[in-house]
Amino acid sequence: MQPVPVTTAGFSNLGIAPGIQQILAKMKFTTPTPIQHQAIPIAVEGKDVIGIAQTGTGKTLAFGIPMLQRLAQGPGRGLVILPTRELAYQVEEALKPFATPLGIKTAVFVGGASMNLQRGMLRQNPRILIATPGRLNDHLEQRTVTLKEVNILVLDEADRMLDMGFKPQIDRILAHVPKVRQTMLFSATMPREILQLASSQMQLPLRIEVAPAGTTADKIQQEIFVVRREEKLQLLEKLLVEYTGSVLVFSRTKHGAKKMTRALRAMGHAAGEIHANRSLAQRREALEGFKAGRYRILVATDIAARGIDVTGISVVINFDLPDDPGDYVHRIGRTARAGREGRAISFATPDQSNDIRSIERLIRVPISRTPLPALPPPRKVEHTERDEESRPWGNRGGSSFGSAQGQRHGGFNGGGRRQGGGGGFRRR
Repeated sequence: MQPVPVTTAGFSNLGIAPGIQQILAKMKFTTPTPIQHQAIPIAVEGKDVIGIAQTGTGKTLAFGIPMLQRLAQGPGRGLVILPTRELAYQVEEALKPFATPLGIKTAVFVGGASMNLQRGMLRQNPRILIATPGRLNDHLEQRTVTLKEVNILVLDEADRMLDMGFKPQIDRILAHVPKVRQTMLFSATMPREILQLASSQMQLPLRIEVAPAGTTADKIQQEIFVVRREEKLQLLEKLLVEYTGSVLVFSRTKHGAKKMTRALRAMGHAAGEIHANRSLAQRREALEGFKAGRYRILVATDIAARGIDVTGISVVINFDLPDDPGDYVHRIGRTARAGREGRAISFATPDQSNDIRSIERLIRVPISRTPLPALPPPRKVEHTERDEESRPWGNRGGSSFGSAQGQRHGGFNGGGRRQGGGGGFRRR
């Protein structure tokens, strides 16, 4: 992999077609981010790219603009694979203002959404498919979709997909994609598995790295409270009074997130929740409510750490430290975006000193320990459902991306009668 030198050109000097430059100007995009500066010029030439960059650095347009430009100029399809539903919709939202004027339709395939509705999307002849691995494999197994025309493949948040156990599903998807294609891989870190994936699936990729792994935004003020587990909720209550503005709270488990949301509402706070036990519609409603200000507080698990793109989050609170120190970087990266200032507050129990040191080694800076303030008396939270944790606010909980298996029909399934004409991702 060849390194790419840093450039300082504006959008007008990156090889972007005039039509897309007009859209950028209309949307008031004037200054490319570092990853966009470096990735776009080589990606518009059709070269394979490996981009190492944190969440929130502008990666979507770094691969989206070259993909849209190539599709606008000729045949083929684009496929974007990413780990979570939230990220899938976020990518579509970012691409649509460019895709629609170019006459390029998009479709999103994620678990939790109707298989029949997704089949209906295929009838609209989308040029770009944005999908999570599990749901795309559902369609491939049911022969409702074909990837034979894909000539641009993007693997976004690749390290996260491997961490979540998607490697076998990604391998199955790659077996359906033509070997002659452009591949762009974006990842926050560069573990050995990513190197293996790149060497086996890419052709002389150019590597771009805009910040070392573990780099956090300069304007994030970080602090840690060492607090007993049973006092965490009281500390959270105290901080929510002290700090105004929108607050993103991370729980390590989905059951803990549910309990915390219930407790916050009992305190009188408007709070939404995003975790694996929420339906797709519920998760989208929570995220949209948080963006719109209907919820001041959003409680989330790490399933959403890289999928929340909301500007203006004042404070990120790690109610539980993450299992993986790398997730700490992604969590707190939800604040201090686009040059703004932000605050990241973490709760650690007295027995988590090793976890704190692991995070500090990764980010290469010490995190200040803040003395506990006087805490309010504990609140009693009513429990209306069986508590699945063996101890409060702490047990490890798994997460799953349920992939509904729709019934097999004719038409786009490849096994029945054909409905209508057209090609694209539809199975023929």
